[in-house]
Amino acid sequence: MTTQTSMLHVRVDDAVKQQAAETLAQMGLSVSDAVRLFMHRVVAEQAFPLELKVPNAATRDALAEADKVVRSRRQRHAGADELFGSLAGDKKTRGR
Repeated sequence: MTTQTSMLHVRVDDAVKQQAAETLAQMGLSVSDAVRLFMHRVVAEQAFPLELKVPNAATRDALAEADKVVRSRRQRHAGADELFGSLAGDKKTRGR
């Protein structure tokens, strides 16, 4: 009994593809072998076979703060001493 197969086309950065192919070759796998293995694991586990996490509240807050800093295009600290004071929790040297 023969199994029907389908082609799967995926766009990947050339450098990433090349690096992945080299790494997989060291394991005795081709890129196609790795994709097939991935798909079989999805079916067998009925889940994504890599750990993905939703960021917790602290991480979401930090990401939002980072986005705000990037959008504002201004420094949060006047210098290294102020930055390290802020990291240490010294309220008098905290950013503006």
